[in-house]
Amino acid sequence: MRRGGEFWGRRGGPRQLKQVGGGLKGFAGRLSIAVIALVICSLSLFSMIGVTHPYNQYVDVNKLWRTADSGGWRPSSAPRSYWPPPPNESNGYLRVRCNGGLNQQRSAICNAVVAARIMNATLVLPELDANSFWHDESGFPGIYDVEHFIKVLRYDIRIVEKLPEIFSNGKAKKMKSLLIRPPRDAPLSWYTTTALEKMRKHGVIYLTPFSHRLADEIDDPELQRLRCRVNYHALRFKPHIMKTSSEIVNKLRASGHFMSIHLRFEMDMLAFAGCLDIFTPKEQKILKEYREKNFAEKVLIYRDRMLIGKCPLTPEQVGLILQSMGFDNNTHIYLAAGELFGGDRFMKPFRTMFPRLENHSTVGPEKLEENARGLAGAAVDYMVCLLSDIFMPTYDGPSNFANNLMGHRLYYGFRTIIQPNRKALAPIFLDIEEGRTAGFKERTRQIMFRTKFGGPHKRVPPESFYTNSWPECFCQMSPKNPADKCPPDNILEVLDSQLQSDETDVSELAEASNRMYPPGSTGEA
Repeated sequence: MRRGGEFWGRRGGPRQLKQVGGGLKGFAGRLSIAVIALVICSLSLFSMIGVTHPYNQYVDVNKLWRTADSGGWRPSSAPRSYWPPPPNESNGYLRVRCNGGLNQQRSAICNAVVAARIMNATLVLPELDANSFWHDESGFPGIYDVEHFIKVLRYDIRIVEKLPEIFSNGKAKKMKSLLIRPPRDAPLSWYTTTALEKMRKHGVIYLTPFSHRLADEIDDPELQRLRCRVNYHALRFKPHIMKTSSEIVNKLRASGHFMSIHLRFEMDMLAFAGCLDIFTPKEQKILKEYREKNFAEKVLIYRDRMLIGKCPLTPEQVGLILQSMGFDNNTHIYLAAGELFGGDRFMKPFRTMFPRLENHSTVGPEKLEENARGLAGAAVDYMVCLLSDIFMPTYDGPSNFANNLMGHRLYYGFRTIIQPNRKALAPIFLDIEEGRTAGFKERTRQIMFRTKFGGPHKRVPPESFYTNSWPECFCQMSPKNPADKCPPDNILEVLDSQLQSDETDVSELAEASNRMYPPGSTGEA
């Protein structure tokens, strides 16, 4: 790593920059065939993952402040086939406890709605786990707009805020719930057989924990679109969170464009990743103890972890990437991050390269800082990153914040995303750590300018549906494939007639279906 005019070694010590400056014919034939095959395979792979352009060293980074090319696609999560309203009578009540952080819980809520739909269950307002990390007991009503949530999903499922009481011998009693631990990534069939059978027998089932308890890939585009309706329209933060987020964005925009970076360099993620060699012996001891306490025992070698892209980017590495791409020191950056491990020693080089750094403590109201580690603080970071001109995740492995946010920005109109390929960049950063710095900017540029920058692209594992809901939740007005055609303008009239409702304020899904709109930014979905 580098401080001032020096690059720093793995354990923090300075290191001066170094200047690095007949059988044959058959072999040649075989080599030529191998090269041709390699080129064909490479082109096929690039086409498959959406990388359709070669490296261009003359990419104008100023153009990245605009949205990516949509290719004629627009967000649409409204039904495109017959979608009957929820029956008047359900098979029972579904309770879920969503564990994890804000965005892990968010995905779980989407899955709970899908589960309730296919089981014809009445969903009890999901419970949010007040875990030891967040120390936050706000619950669903403290973070999300409950009335809006129920209203937007009225065409899909029935929702109650709490279980009704039952009366026996003139006394009110609470309904009892059957507790079930659902299998991880359960198929739809588990819910329509095992879970439904228990619900019909007991009336109420309580699924806990409920993180990653429904398969990511579902062979039903209408159910995938239901996930999008929940995630990008029904889940609207409380007014005070939206107001604070708006104030921060307005302050940042007052001086022009701004970029947001999710800097995942906290103790829990570093211990999980097992990339310890860059830390002091004392810091390594802390991380090892945390890992032993919270994660499965496993031998992890720093260099091996780097080379497979499992190490979070350091703040300095983020700065070097941005510099190599052509961003200058006047770039305005909002940092969404918890407490960075290692202190200012790791932030100082980044701040030297990009001094215009902000976070919700520097541009947000003082009252926000009181709950900066809670769900409200995470929600504000989420909204600011959603509305920023450019978003850059530094670790998108098990980081639900980065993954969900990339999916939301894609749906929000293909807003620019700079997604570093850590595996491809690893040899460059290892060379820098060992003092070999010649040509690192050009090498970095070659990798970074092959990214998709947030445009529509095919979903390829391990990319999840919540990171990329294309093509299910997008449509085209003049598509080549009829399945991609946008739904009719009167879709709400159709749904309303099916629901036989007298409600008149039904703008949410129309906005989603027929024009690009910032979901969650004003409350209109």
